[in-house]
Amino acid sequence: MNPPQGPAPVFSIITAVYNAAPTLEATLRSIAAQLGSDVEYIVIDGGSSDGSVDLIKQYSSSLAYWTSEPDKGIYNAWNKGLKRAKGQYIGFIGADDTVNDNYLSAYRKAVLDAPDVEYWSSRVQFASQPPRLIGRPWKWSEFQRYMAVAHVGSMHKRSLFERYGHYDESFRITADYEFLLRPGASLRAGFIDAITVTMGAGGTSTQNALKALRETRRAKLMTGARLPAAAHMDYWWAYSKYMLRRAVTQAPGETAKNH
Repeated sequence: MNPPQGPAPVFSIITAVYNAAPTLEATLRSIAAQLGSDVEYIVIDGGSSDGSVDLIKQYSSSLAYWTSEPDKGIYNAWNKGLKRAKGQYIGFIGADDTVNDNYLSAYRKAVLDAPDVEYWSSRVQFASQPPRLIGRPWKWSEFQRYMAVAHVGSMHKRSLFERYGHYDESFRITADYEFLLRPGASLRAGFIDAITVTMGAGGTSTQNALKALRETRRAKLMTGARLPAAAHMDYWWAYSKYMLRRAVTQAPGETAKNH
């Protein structure tokens, strides 16, 4: 992390973008509407060619920093943003997500009430029909088995990145989970029991569920969060649930693929 120079904002919000023109403006607008002197907004574009850069330029007056250049994926973009971030708390909002009106006010209150908390999360609503909620309070006995918190809209205290480094870019889908496994049971986590973000339905993890399961297992083994036997058991249990759910929801006559 680069040390902040001059008065540091309380919050840094980072959005990684790549060819997200259909949804990006709603994201930019929702965040720009809540910006204040205690917030900086950083946008890292991966060299979009679909008009995303034009949208970013339209909102450039609301941005502390933005760039557009080829990158190596979302976690590479996040790491670029982290190098620019000056906030005491850092959060990530996707290019197809929108923050609710209570987003920053909820986190402002939380960090004032409990300044020792290193990681804050809340509830997130999927933009699906019917709407689906994710996000529960962080609890190590649960988190070491699967990602039970909603990373979208979470706030990480700057000191976490100073102690544990940046995101491991060898993970393509679950580097956010791997990062939060590093502190283990010592992570000081807090929870906001409110919906602060509406999440787009096209997230990477949804599109690559089986790869995400494999990466989750690797994250547990790398960080020592689970013993090998437990990590493998978690994987096969999650795999079985996924395949059963897929079989139940499959259209009649459709055959399963990519086993």
